Amino acid sequence: MTPSRALLSRLLRGLALWVLTALAFLALAAVVPGIGVPRFGTALLATATIAVLNAILWPLLIRVALPLTILTFGLASLVLNGIIITIALEIVDGADPTLLGAIAVAFFLALVEMLLTPAVGLDPDARALRVVRRRARKARRKNLTDVPGVILFEIDGLSEPVLRRALEEGHAPTMARWIEDGSHRLLGWECDLSSQTGASQAGLLLGSNHDMPAFRWHEKDNGRTIVSNRMMDAVEIERRRSDGGGLLAGGGASRGNMFSGDAPRCSVTMSTIRAPGRTGSGEFFAYFADPFGFARTLLLYFGDVFTERRASRRQRRAGAEHVNRGGLYPWMRAAITVAMRDLNVALLMGDIIEGIPVVYSTFVGYDEVAHHSGIAEPDAFAVLRRHDAELARLERAVRRAPRPYHLVVLSDHGQTQGRPFRQRYGLTLEQLVEEAMGGVDVFAPASVDEGFATVGGALTEARAEDSVAGRIVARATRKRLVDGEVALGSNREAMEQMRAEAGAGTPAIVLASGGLGLITLSASRERMTVGEIGELYPGLVETLSTQPGIGFVMVRSDQGHGIVIGASGARNLEDDDVTGEDPLRHFGANAADHLRRTDGFPHCPDILVNCAFYAEANEVAPFEEFMGSHGALGGWQMHPFALVPAEWSAEPAPIVGVEAMHLELRRWLGETGLELRPHRNQD
Repeated sequence: MTPSRALLSRLLRGLALWVLTALAFLALAAVVPGIGVPRFGTALLATATIAVLNAILWPLLIRVALPLTILTFGLASLVLNGIIITIALEIVDGADPTLLGAIAVAFFLALVEMLLTPAVGLDPDARALRVVRRRARKARRKNLTDVPGVILFEIDGLSEPVLRRALEEGHAPTMARWIEDGSHRLLGWECDLSSQTGASQAGLLLGSNHDMPAFRWHEKDNGRTIVSNRMMDAVEIERRRSDGGGLLAGGGASRGNMFSGDAPRCSVTMSTIRAPGRTGSGEFFAYFADPFGFARTLLLYFGDVFTERRASRRQRRAGAEHVNRGGLYPWMRAAITVAMRDLNVALLMGDIIEGIPVVYSTFVGYDEVAHHSGIAEPDAFAVLRRHDAELARLERAVRRAPRPYHLVVLSDHGQTQGRPFRQRYGLTLEQLVEEAMGGVDVFAPASVDEGFATVGGALTEARAEDSVAGRIVARATRKRLVDGEVALGSNREAMEQMRAEAGAGTPAIVLASGGLGLITLSASRERMTVGEIGELYPGLVETLSTQPGIGFVMVRSDQGHGIVIGASGARNLEDDDVTGEDPLRHFGANAADHLRRTDGFPHCPDILVNCAFYAEANEVAPFEEFMGSHGALGGWQMHPFALVPAEWSAEPAPIVGVEAMHLELRRWLGETGLELRPHRNQD
């Protein structure tokens, strides 16, 4: 199509959208009280005036009110929309509509635009991208280059086998098209023990996940319990492992991750939310650049709540195995699968328009839904379809970038299906340990859904916005979201002391990370051997290792090396000598190597417990209340994927471990021509 014909086509499509929007506006005016638009001509003029006011006023209004908009979950943007519609009607018809009526019209106009824009063949992101492009004009000139940038789009918790099934069944058409047209190739790799986001992202982004035995672990030497996605703990984890040479150190950006990868620019990244100069300062602008953007998110949010409730009822009626999906879960799920997704995508599109060289962003929606419904259930695949659709949006945004871009999709770990340990055997790991220790009370803090920390992080970051409005909001709000908990800011030190002393004086601390259990005994400040454990608590190790829902336990032998004990045999990790049946026979060829590595961690627990893996069914019995889980050995949780450009060189050998994958990613980025900062231990 010639440029003139393409321009004419866009004009005709824009005209069609205008007319249809005016008709919808006229219909809304007829049913919404206080909106007086009697004629179609008035509706045409009103919608045109709204568009002009949005183009002129919206970028200024949203910049000033940005922190307040975020802290009100975007509701302030609806009020701004209502004000603009009120002004437009006063200009066109002299009308004086109620603000509530104008807000209602703004809300439903967003729905109309969401449906009509793609229907007439227009790019729904074009307007927002134009606003962002104007704002980033200077940065775009600086980043104008032929060196490709790289967008790393992580789908949390999606295993390679599940992705391949999704591709075959049509749940990921964008990724399937990339593979079919030869632009990308799909490869599998193997993550570490523990197979979870904390350890995986530390390795992928920072290049080290040493001494991270699980998602949460207790440290005997300082009495501290570390939780990977608790803000202050994430800061400490990154402090221990960052050497300035992370994957994103060369001018990159971190969006929605647990760790920063040493990126100079971060948003909703747990380890940097309180870091001066790395968050705030308008990073959320791209999300609210479209005046109707948040209203569409809100519509999709309530739609997702309805979808979750319907899927949960369907699962219960069918008599399928399930976990509790009531309470706050539908609302938290929608915040993650819709609001956080839309925020991340908007930030990525802003980065693309600006030309940032390398960006890593985590999308946790599939992981969250698969935990509760199952790894290949219809609603889990529905979330995956939405992630795939976002890739198509990013693909369109790349056409407006000042540099070419490679789009890379990867996961940090997978999930394995399986009904929880408690449902199968009638007791929790905590209760089993208590019984085996003679009925003593043990400390087992409840696991907090990862989603609370994700959403809490976004709200906390909004308070740190470096602007007049942000400081006003910070002074006006007397409470702070700290690590997913609401606490008075003046009690911060007391909370830290309480966390450090949690479990002090109890015989054992029992922590669960999916199908991985960590038992720390307080009888010694050093890691105890199997003989010492047996003298103090006779039968504890045997009770655990012979329980049908437990695959094996790992303890320190009296000779000082790791030993893996199962119901019918044991394996010495020093020389791989097996007595009886090998307890690792169903857990993969690299299981012993993974355990040897964990056994060498300074904070390896006294007893490491891996839940059962039922190989024939490819199922596990996790210690947390999930239908899809990860964190341990066994099944697909150990097998993430990477969908990379076909032009990138093939991996020389199977990629085992996230630190190995970090090096592979660095090699690929180097091939692309991007500058990388070396790790301190490199020449």
